[in-house]
Amino acid sequence: MSRPPRLLLFLTCIFSIQAFADAPRTFAEAKKVAWKLYAGTPEFYCGCQFRGNKVDLQSCGYIPRKNAQRASRIEWEHIVPAWVIGHQRQCWQKGGRANCSKNDATYRVAEADLHNLVPSIGEVNGDRSNYGFAWLPQQPTQYGACPMVVDFKARKAMPRQQVRGMIARTYFYMAERYKLRLSKQDRQLYSAWSKSYPPQPWERARNQRIACVMGHGNRHVAPVQLTECQ
Repeated sequence: MSRPPRLLLFLTCIFSIQAFADAPRTFAEAKKVAWKLYAGTPEFYCGCQFRGNKVDLQSCGYIPRKNAQRASRIEWEHIVPAWVIGHQRQCWQKGGRANCSKNDATYRVAEADLHNLVPSIGEVNGDRSNYGFAWLPQQPTQYGACPMVVDFKARKAMPRQQVRGMIARTYFYMAERYKLRLSKQDRQLYSAWSKSYPPQPWERARNQRIACVMGHGNRHVAPVQLTECQ
């Protein structure tokens, strides 16, 4: 399996972020850190290059499905949606995401967890919404050459092969760390994806770099060495 272009090169760079002393406490803080972590990397779902929040759609053959303006910018995507995290907590029933972000400390930490955060083309982020992932029979033609499929009727999405394993291992990590329930169907799918698409060097390096900010890694990816964060 090929790695996303330029990602491994980026992950060998030296960052100026202090080792896990400044782990984000809110989603707003996490996004500020993420801009630094992902500078120079491809966008997650389609593999487009971006600079700042502007996407080079031609770099991955992306054709906007409906919203060209939103497709032109990067947004920060929760692999495990904030909706999924919040709906398993009482705070959501009393005021939705805003209430959880304000009054639930555990939710705030989960929402700001960098292991669960990736840069996404805004239109894809909006289309994926809070849909779960699945294997879908449709051919990926919605976004030009971007190998992402969103089935609006089934409320499911199918990501490109290069990131399926990482998505699976992120779901396992988030479920374990924040006591989230996964359905039997999801566990079976993610177990298959994790086995079929094992961690590549770029994912292990990403895990290490994020661990240097968060203070811990995702054990489903690889062990991390916090002594290497200085």
